[in-house]
Amino acid sequence: MIVTRFAPSPTGHLHLGHAHSALVGWHRARAVSGRFLLRIEDIDPARCRPEYDVAILEDLAWLGLDWAGPIRRQSDHLSDYEAALGRLRGLGLLYPCFCSRKDIAAAVNAPHGPEGPVYPGTCRGLPAQIAVTRQERGEPYALRLDVAKAQMMTGPLTFTDERQGVVEARPETLGDVVLARRDAAASYHLCVTLDDHLQGVTLVTRGIDLFHATHIHRLLQAILDLNVPTYAHHLLLTNAAGERLSKRDGAMALRALRQAGRSAAEVRALAGFPGQVPEARTDT
Repeated sequence: MIVTRFAPSPTGHLHLGHAHSALVGWHRARAVSGRFLLRIEDIDPARCRPEYDVAILEDLAWLGLDWAGPIRRQSDHLSDYEAALGRLRGLGLLYPCFCSRKDIAAAVNAPHGPEGPVYPGTCRGLPAQIAVTRQERGEPYALRLDVAKAQMMTGPLTFTDERQGVVEARPETLGDVVLARRDAAASYHLCVTLDDHLQGVTLVTRGIDLFHATHIHRLLQAILDLNVPTYAHHLLLTNAAGERLSKRDGAMALRALRQAGRSAAEVRALAGFPGQVPEARTDT
């Protein structure tokens, strides 16, 4: 059975880009009598707000979408992420990093990857006692994944993307990514990979902007013995200037379109899905 999911963060109202992504996953599951799940990625307490959580559910229901089973909220499952971090720590794959984003951007030896400056490994070889002392002093730090060491454990890896076929995983292009911070239980990379496994997701439908992240996710799957789904990275909706829609750039919210008199059918068409949404199912 195909199991897909939509996993928004409650940091703002949903816009057309979100609607497109949700509809892609919903239709893929419904077309083959599969299951469509909803996950709320609220791991960041500083940015996530309960009113946006409520609004997400209202907007999706207004669009005509339903989902199977209970909603998984990341904030309710911190112990899952802590256990995964503990396992990685036990394997010697995590190290504390005290570098700020400014430090990394200014590093003369920082290479550039598909998502910008790649962490050059400044703190990777920091003596353990010095790292402990700095942590005890209360210095801000993040826990990074030693990607090279992890790759030595796993050997070559691949994943399947519907647009590109079998892809050789190259997590080193993103460098030693952050998996947790002192003030955040876990990062997107760790949470989304573990969540997809625990929810039994078999087909990950998400934007092409997250394609490169999949290389890191594949490495985490191998290290943590997690299931490996198939990926379908869809194209992004763009504005008149050809820029992708985003909350940050003020993309029009679905509820604003609704308040302006647009029907759910019109909004689905604007999101790339003209026509009627099939009758909703009530399975759990």
